[in-house]
Amino acid sequence: MDLAFVLLALVTVCANVFSAVCDFVRYEKVAVGMDAAGVPRSWMPALGVPKAAAALGLLAAFRIPPLGTAAAAGLVVFYLCAVATHLRVRDYSFGFQYPFLVLALATLALSLAR
Repeated sequence: MDLAFVLLALVTVCANVFSAVCDFVRYEKVAVGMDAAGVPRSWMPALGVPKAAAALGLLAAFRIPPLGTAAAAGLVVFYLCAVATHLRVRDYSFGFQYPFLVLALATLALSLAR
């Protein structure tokens, strides 16, 4: 298994598990960013579910590579939607959606290259 993919996938898993937990516990600093984007705080736990599911999918990629590709693609779509949501309300602040999108894109690229 390609070492670069393994390391990047593990970083992406950790980042998204952290983000999902922040959503599940409605962490205030995350909630402020969601307020700026016009997303109701009540949606936070529901938005943590796809992040957690994708993290599990990336872990499963070590046994079932196509599942990891699908999980990484799902994260790319999720974070593109997050960026679009912020841009829609003219929130140009640099939030976590951008580095998370870059992580998801890089993981997807390495997954497809394997």
